[in-house]
Amino acid sequence: MTVLLGYDESPGADAALEVAIQVATRFGEDLVLVYGAAPPGRMGEEARTHLEALLEMGRSATAHALERARASGVETSVRLVDAKPAEALLQVGAELDASVIVVGTAGDSPFRGALLGSTPHKLLHLADRPVLCVPVP
Repeated sequence: MTVLLGYDESPGADAALEVAIQVATRFGEDLVLVYGAAPPGRMGEEARTHLEALLEMGRSATAHALERARASGVETSVRLVDAKPAEALLQVGAELDASVIVVGTAGDSPFRGALLGSTPHKLLHLADRPVLCVPVP
């Protein structure tokens, strides 16, 4: 089984990384860092250029987290997915039959998260597996 972490190098994601490492260590599971990189539009040359830029940002962001997780002794890998973050986590979660999806929160109120469609809010309503939401300290 696998612990999934939605990671984007935000303060919430950094807090969630520490918790995900603890969970993976405690239960002897692998950790997979997931970065959703969907461009705003889906057509034309501009979309391809946006996707390439977003994937490069994802490689850079997850490289630091990958290093930290591996240094803690957890077997860790990265998935860069051409989808919005919540969709990417749901897709990889189903594919790997993940035990849990871990995400950080941005400190938004539940109302703001519902209104703007935050990733944690979407996951809590759409995931078919446990979701662990880690608050920003």
